[in-house]
Amino acid sequence: RPSLKSFTHPCRGDRRTRKIKALSRTRPGKTSDKRTADEEDYHFPARSKLWKDTGFQGYEPPKVRTYQPKKKPPKGELTAAEKATNQAISRKRVRIEHSIGGAKVFHIARDVFRNRRDEYVDLSFETACGLHNLRCDYRLSAGA
Repeated sequence: RPSLKSFTHPCRGDRRTRKIKALSRTRPGKTSDKRTADEEDYHFPARSKLWKDTGFQGYEPPKVRTYQPKKKPPKGELTAAEKATNQAISRKRVRIEHSIGGAKVFHIARDVFRNRRDEYVDLSFETACGLHNLRCDYRLSAGA
């Protein structure tokens, strides 16, 4: 199953258009988000903003400003300022998560894919993302 990660490059969800702009390749078994990002060696334009979830703890690409919620320390609490920052980050990230959900409305993208040809797994998910992006284009042009 393709790894539709919720940080803005492997699945670069554009917050303004709700489009999915990039996917990572399929990974066998359980592979952490950070390991996938490290192995894929993503390149970002200078001064990009990267809205990460907690699965990317420690992933810091060069010349990119990253935003990630702070985890609660063991046997501790977050300060009011840290909670406010986490909420602000979540308000931005929820749009990215909605883009991912938009692609997963198609059953082929969310159900177990039983086709035996490996290349079809990525192709089916790319198709679902393409249909999601087409729907986003239609929404944009219909509102004009």
